[in-house]
Amino acid sequence: QVQLEESGGGLAQVGGSLRLSCAASGRTFSRYAMGWFRQAPGKEREFVASITWSGGDTNYADSVKGRFTISRDNAKNTLYLQMNSLKPEDTAVYYCNADFIPRVLGREGGYWGQGIQVTVSS
Repeated sequence: QVQLEESGGGLAQVGGSLRLSCAASGRTFSRYAMGWFRQAPGKEREFVASITWSGGDTNYADSVKGRFTISRDNAKNTLYLQMNSLKPEDTAVYYCNADFIPRVLGREGGYWGQGIQVTVSS
């Protein structure tokens, strides 16, 4: 089992920045690929970014490419999402996700955090 807990969300202005953190406990964090997903009101959950167990390979949704950066610190069992140049359409609940390999990230059978609200206000 892996337990995930997000932090760092809240309210930001358009063009501002926030950094999300996801603290992991339980089984060895460094064995898992990690990802961030988000769900806006009335919409399905969507992929935001992913990172391999080593941090050597990252992948981003087109909507956040160039603005968001995913990273991890395996020594601290923590995943990050640096969000810059925020837009109103970034408003959503953001979820941290862990799974064995990147291509299965997002499945219901993976490990999920409880989610954290990010609101971007104009």
